[in-house]
Amino acid sequence: MTDFADSRPRPMVPALQRIYMPFNTIAETALRVIAGGLLVTHGYGKILNPFGAAGMVEGLGFYPGFFWSPLLAATEFFGGILIAIGLFTRPAAFAAMIVLLVTVYFHGVVRGEGLGGAEKSILWTAIFLFFAVRGSNSQSVDAKLGKQI
Repeated sequence: MTDFADSRPRPMVPALQRIYMPFNTIAETALRVIAGGLLVTHGYGKILNPFGAAGMVEGLGFYPGFFWSPLLAATEFFGGILIAIGLFTRPAAFAAMIVLLVTVYFHGVVRGEGLGGAEKSILWTAIFLFFAVRGSNSQSVDAKLGKQI
């Protein structure tokens, strides 16, 4: 298996590599922690009232709402915590990515907002796709346990 770092192009100014390399892990960790933390804050209201979004999810065609609404709340709140700390990163990020794909559909199609309305959800989907594929890095609970899914 090829190491991810080995496949990157070399910097045009090789002297700058000493500056960039130490920040690779820091930047990736920061993206994971921030994305997970923001997902937690987005799911916080839903976790306090797990059935509160039942009408909204049924409006999107997910029946029964009393099943999907708590699942949505748990995915956002607990999934965000898992992503932020880097535990079960791949499955948590995959679940978050699915939720965000639904919001792309909701904003882009159901509400008719097109790309302008769905662009944030598309960006969030891409971030969680990255972590669903890449997993966590050395600065995560997964790494400390020595295993990733």
